[in-house]
Amino acid sequence: MSTTTPPADVTTGSTAEQPVGRPEQHGSPTEHVDVLVVGAGISGIGAARYLAVEHPHRTVVVLEGRERPGGTWDLFRYPGIRSDSDLHTFGYEFKPWRDEESIAGAPQILRYLEETMAENGIAEKVRYRHRVVSADWSSDDARWTVTVERGDTGERFAMTAGWVFAGTGYYDYEQGFSPVFEGRDRFAGELVHPQHWPEDLEVAGKRVVVIGSGATAVTLVPALADLGADVTMLQRTPTYVLPVPRVDAIAVALQKWLGPARGYALARRKNIAQQRLVWQLCQRFPGPARKVIRWVNTKQLPDGFDVDTHFNPPYDPWDQRLCAVPDGDLFKAIRAGKAHVVTDRITTFTETGLQLEGGEHLDADVVVTATGLNLQLFGGIELAVDGKPVVPSETVVHRGTMLTGVPNFSIAIGYTNSSWTLKVGILCEYLCQLLRHLDEHGLDTAWVEADPDMALRPLLDFGAGYVQRSLADLPKQGPEAPWVMSMDYQADRKLLSGPLVSEGLHFSGPADRAASPGVAQRSSSTVSLVEGNFSG
Repeated sequence: MSTTTPPADVTTGSTAEQPVGRPEQHGSPTEHVDVLVVGAGISGIGAARYLAVEHPHRTVVVLEGRERPGGTWDLFRYPGIRSDSDLHTFGYEFKPWRDEESIAGAPQILRYLEETMAENGIAEKVRYRHRVVSADWSSDDARWTVTVERGDTGERFAMTAGWVFAGTGYYDYEQGFSPVFEGRDRFAGELVHPQHWPEDLEVAGKRVVVIGSGATAVTLVPALADLGADVTMLQRTPTYVLPVPRVDAIAVALQKWLGPARGYALARRKNIAQQRLVWQLCQRFPGPARKVIRWVNTKQLPDGFDVDTHFNPPYDPWDQRLCAVPDGDLFKAIRAGKAHVVTDRITTFTETGLQLEGGEHLDADVVVTATGLNLQLFGGIELAVDGKPVVPSETVVHRGTMLTGVPNFSIAIGYTNSSWTLKVGILCEYLCQLLRHLDEHGLDTAWVEADPDMALRPLLDFGAGYVQRSLADLPKQGPEAPWVMSMDYQADRKLLSGPLVSEGLHFSGPADRAASPGVAQRSSSTVSLVEGNFSG
């Protein structure tokens, strides 16, 4: 499998009053670190903590292009922003979630992340306004040369790293997805994308149309209604929406009775099992699942509400992610007459709103395009191996984190059918195992190779629009482990506890390079599955 150049550019982000960490620190052209973590969001902070605990002797630096930590949770500032996964599973395994609300807002999540950094000595490892532009692997030197740009001065400099962990997620932080709407320039009101929410936007007393029906839209609608807006959610296609308790009473009781650590661990296991059970039931019995969801929606909505038009998607449950609404806040806003749902297509924007195909005109002072996000791999880093650009679509993922032909490089993509962080925690543990294996065997390089005749398929089996738009540019996955992008937490835990070395994984070290000086490509004499089945 060969390799490519991903799209360019990680973001430089929004302003902040007081940066956390050491944004003034400069990297020097000769600086070398053992592990370079890209991104100080939930994935990058988690990776830095696992490395600090499991490999305290290694030098670790976290580079963040924006001014503050938190990634998604600091970038998005729209009203009501929250996690749609419970924080007992969305939080880290090693740090109990102590807030009573298990479906939490961005400010609570940011506090949790900052506490994690402070408690584990992560803050001093982070350098803000440091955007990774490119990274080129040298097989002769067994290290990455990374080009970094400072956001405050525009200065570019080089540093080297033994391993790069891309904790960048897969969203393009620079620009959200906004389809081309006929006549949008005619609209005299305010047009807003949630990814770039104006701090001074006043909605009280205004007519607001939110275009979209996904997690962002169902979060915005009740939040805007609470701010005094008259809100209409305009959707082309309905989404499955389920009310969930904002407070997990069982988790609260478990922590009260058993203490934070044990209570959190049990609540986490309960919620992992619960998430898995709901997903499996929806996959195995989509018809009955659809009926149950419709029944719940009917109970939540006003009498006579047209449930089959507005809350009856054409696809099966969990073909796309279910939208969770804490304490049914979306349904409450609809029952109170503060929010409305229209299912139709837009013909054109007008000066005063939106003309729909069905003939209705929606008057609007503000239109919010909650139409999705764009994907961007590796935070836009331009990757190369021995000077050859890496083409992501020509690589195959290995154990959900390494890519064929790209040595000493990890990506972090969480679950689409469960909490993101559950997957990231497993990937971080696996990275720590790999690094320990390198140390114990006098090696410094790990890479993966796939059978060129392997049957391949898209990286993500997920129907969300933001995924479908980008599948052609993403890496591929194979038919079975270790070549699948698994969405099964229990299967991943089992794989993690098994042998470290699996099909396709290879290692080399200084002795191999000394035996074949000047040969950049890794040789067949290196350690592979055939020559040793080393446990983690």
